[in-house]
Amino acid sequence: MKLEKISKQISKWFDGRGPHSEIVISSRIRLARNIAGYEFLPRLKPERQAEILEKLKSAILSVNVGEEVFFIDVAASSELEQDLMVERHLISHRHARGKGPRGAVIAGTEAFTAMINEEDHLRLQVFKNGLQLTECLAEINKIDDEIEKQVEYAFSPKYGYFTACPTNLGTGIRVSVMLHLPALKMTGQIEKFFNATSDTDLAVRGLFGEGTEAIGDFFQLSNQITLGVSETEIVEEFTNDIVPRIIDYETLAREELLSSQKAVLDDKIQRAMGLLKSARLISSQEALFLLSNVRLGVNLGRIKDIDISTVNELFMLTQPAHLQINNNKILDSEQRDIVRAEIIRKRLSQK
Repeated sequence: MKLEKISKQISKWFDGRGPHSEIVISSRIRLARNIAGYEFLPRLKPERQAEILEKLKSAILSVNVGEEVFFIDVAASSELEQDLMVERHLISHRHARGKGPRGAVIAGTEAFTAMINEEDHLRLQVFKNGLQLTECLAEINKIDDEIEKQVEYAFSPKYGYFTACPTNLGTGIRVSVMLHLPALKMTGQIEKFFNATSDTDLAVRGLFGEGTEAIGDFFQLSNQITLGVSETEIVEEFTNDIVPRIIDYETLAREELLSSQKAVLDDKIQRAMGLLKSARLISSQEALFLLSNVRLGVNLGRIKDIDISTVNELFMLTQPAHLQINNNKILDSEQRDIVRAEIIRKRLSQK
């Protein structure tokens, strides 16, 4: 499978389905691992980095992850191809623009990816739509165990898995959910969300991870502590306490909009639809903002002739690298805005 093929379709975990998917877009669990006997990546010479790439590539490709997987040489990929993988959450920006031999193993549905030679020697990721962290944990642990049968991880009975960054020491797990919280923003109650995250020492990032803003009312919420707490405990806290509390906040805010601010709500939704269906130039940021309002309208039943998967598809396929790869040419900012507007107009006009 080639990147050009997946660039034309939506990721399975971003299809708008799954438990609590009207608010929880997706669940992800990532594990950080390093191979015993090798220095951490910043101290690795290129030839040793190449050894790790081959060892892990061979091991991962031999593991049954439940579907077809393929390997991408990230170092040999163009910047546009790297950006496409970042936009689809397959690799991080750090991995895309890193140095030396590095690669990624990707499942056809994009529900599983492995970054080789990112910050750590290996970073495994499993994605699912909606709130499915327990299922993510079961799958990633199975894959991790199979890989560990073929390579020896750097591990201490006292400290757990050794990682390049001390914040990942221990389990090496990063649990995260992608949330859509437009009603909390509209009603001026978004501080409830930030207070809930600060009280539990969680990290909040934007749609495309670390260093990005929460454009389009999307937030990525993840744990920061990995030492002294088990993987299961982290997942259970997210699943049974943290995420349900945020779902309740957003649900109540949506009910408030419907009961006491219906005209304001409908005005925002219909203005967004009107602009998206008629505009000839739309920036990436504006598209995310307007599509966020449309997505809320679909989920609240205020828009009845558009499917939620269509809206989610437009979030992803109108990103800069997607537009250029799917048009087979480099586009400047204005050209991208023109193409983006055209794609959105046509897609929202289809019945």
